[in-house]
Amino acid sequence: MTDPVFEGVYGSYTITDKDRREVFSYRLSLLAVAVAESALLLQWNALGERGLWPWLLVMAAGLGLALRWIHIYVKPLHRALQLFWLLGCLGGVALAARFGADGVVTTLAADGRWIWAVGPFFAALAGVGFKEFFCFRRPEAIGVTLLLPLALLGRLSGLLGDRATLTLLAVQAGLLLVLTLRKFPMEAAADVGDKSVFAYLERQQPPSIA
Repeated sequence: MTDPVFEGVYGSYTITDKDRREVFSYRLSLLAVAVAESALLLQWNALGERGLWPWLLVMAAGLGLALRWIHIYVKPLHRALQLFWLLGCLGGVALAARFGADGVVTTLAADGRWIWAVGPFFAALAGVGFKEFFCFRRPEAIGVTLLLPLALLGRLSGLLGDRATLTLLAVQAGLLLVLTLRKFPMEAAADVGDKSVFAYLERQQPPSIA
């Protein structure tokens, strides 16, 4: 079976098996983030703030892998999202080192100022939501993009209490889960985008000096 050929802005291109594997890996990684966040919030609401750290690890690994395989035309934007992810993960590690693994969520819930430490991670996740909305105009994607910073900034500023913050995050996690599940039936070409644009932008890069 030959790879399908598409006509792009700057020429024809094909969607290969490698592209399809990367797209599936991206979708699976984003699904892991959505499931882990939903499970964390459900456990938090039902059992309290202890024992939530494994879900944080799944979220960190899932978003990191999703940002590896995501297709974004503008490379500096892609790198910026990866940098935000890294900074947020380092902030989480610093919190765990100071307060213990079980103390990360407890500390964030008790004192909103610590959101600054992990905020870049959630900025990266909101950036993925914006990319999904920009490309596919899915309403759940704009919900992820807006509700996540609204919840965290509201908590950081003291305008939102525990229940309001938890509610907004639960709605956002549910929308992220819907977003990821709706992606799996889509053709891989939708997530790959116009590869001729990637090739064109790559040609515009100045040659490296050996």
